[in-house]
Amino acid sequence: MNGLFLYIDPGTGSMLFSIVIGLTAAVVFALRTLSVKLKFLLTGGRVKKSDIRRIPFVIYSDHKRYWNVFKPVCDEAERRGVDIVYYTQSPDDPVLTAPYRHIKAEFIGEGNKGFARLNFLKADIVLATTPGLGVYQWKRSRDVRCYVHILHQIDSPLRYHTFGLVNYDVLLLNGAHQERHVRLCEQAQHAPRKELVITGATYMDSLLARKQAVQPVKNDRPLILLAPTWGKSGLLTLYGTELLDALLATGYRIAVRPHPQSRTAEPEILQALQEHYKDNADVSWNADNDNTEILNAADIMVSDISGVMFDLAFVFDKPFLYAHADYDGSPYDSAWVDEPMWSFTVISQLGREITREDFPRLKQIIDDTMHSQSMAETRLQIRDNAWHYQGAGAKVTLDYLLKKQKELAAEGGQG
Repeated sequence: MNGLFLYIDPGTGSMLFSIVIGLTAAVVFALRTLSVKLKFLLTGGRVKKSDIRRIPFVIYSDHKRYWNVFKPVCDEAERRGVDIVYYTQSPDDPVLTAPYRHIKAEFIGEGNKGFARLNFLKADIVLATTPGLGVYQWKRSRDVRCYVHILHQIDSPLRYHTFGLVNYDVLLLNGAHQERHVRLCEQAQHAPRKELVITGATYMDSLLARKQAVQPVKNDRPLILLAPTWGKSGLLTLYGTELLDALLATGYRIAVRPHPQSRTAEPEILQALQEHYKDNADVSWNADNDNTEILNAADIMVSDISGVMFDLAFVFDKPFLYAHADYDGSPYDSAWVDEPMWSFTVISQLGREITREDFPRLKQIIDDTMHSQSMAETRLQIRDNAWHYQGAGAKVTLDYLLKKQKELAAEGGQG
């Protein structure tokens, strides 16, 4: 052999990156402090504001799919003339081409390149959807005063991987139903108490705005949207053609919208099903980036544990059926709390559970569910409890951020 090849597994690589970043940060902060002190001495005690100035507001997005969370906040900031720096790790993030005057967007690089930039950030407030702050490659910068996490799911925050939120200072919640589990998890992990603020759900506001921009669809035959999660607990893996055949037996049309991860994690399952039903005009496949049109067109959904059920129920006011799926909570914060997650407690009120034994009578079940008045009333009650400030989440969020930044400035000076 002419050369020596070494393999470093991802876990070890992450650890080495963290060590390097830690050492580099110590050196950088030491040099930065020394530089400010020298300038102070050389200028007779006068230091330029530019030497110590922090960015007031930074939004950090690790992927363009979170644009629906941040766009309403950016639009509100633009309307009020509030300057925000937006760092994204997606080179094709829509924010990079948005015609803003007060939102300065920048692609900071993917992976470790972007994390290295974030780890030396100098800002008052960083707003992000990304879990794992201070756990993986993304470390808390000594020059950031406050890290704020904005939730992008209506369910319990316990769905995050263990310690996913432990190093944030503030959590922006969708509704009061999320507070209890945060506090229980903090107690179990002996973690500091975070500031909890209910600000609504900006991503659902985005979907609501898109829904209001399209015309309602009136189908001659009901359209069933099959929208499963991916993996061994997903409906396509568990039931495959058995479920699709049962749905087709209703005489209704079927639109299959697989989870995006299915295309990379289980492409053979999708290919086999698409090939099997390629000549059936009542089966269509949906892969739109924006799910507004398909949710608007559907009359009812069949799913498992996918969060899109709440989008359909709360934004489009439509019912769903769900099939039992095993949930292994051991890798998640839910393992620290001896209570079921919120979604598991309300799902039976919002939808109708089905099992394999129900397949022969799916038409009757679907018809009853679509026309259930009591289920429709319950949907609205649960929605209003879980989704506060409907349509106004961006305003409430920006109001809080401005208030918080003033408090931080008063505590630590204008730097």
